[in-house]
Amino acid sequence: MSNVTPFPRSPSGAPGAPTQTGFDRIELSRIMDLYGRMVSAGQWRDYAIDLNRDVAIFSAFRRTAERPEYRIEKRPALRHRQGMWALIGENGAVLRRGQELAGILAPVERRLVKLID
Repeated sequence: MSNVTPFPRSPSGAPGAPTQTGFDRIELSRIMDLYGRMVSAGQWRDYAIDLNRDVAIFSAFRRTAERPEYRIEKRPALRHRQGMWALIGENGAVLRRGQELAGILAPVERRLVKLID
């Protein structure tokens, strides 16, 4: 019991700096809820999550071998400027950027709405 394991520090050495950016439980459940509805509608078939030091990315694919149809990016460093959330299309263009996740997911959720006579 005399072995002390040091707590991992960030690469920059600052004690409070995070080593990676991630989605919290509420954000991830909101994204996965949308993903589940898109899968049941037959729009998406696969996803990928990439967690880096500066950005967390959720990518949704129509087919596994293609480029992602949408990427949802979280960049906390931009939260006071452009907004930390971004919706990026298949061609790499930023479709939406903002402070709230709900506003970023709105264009994708609109695709699920079908008119009924």
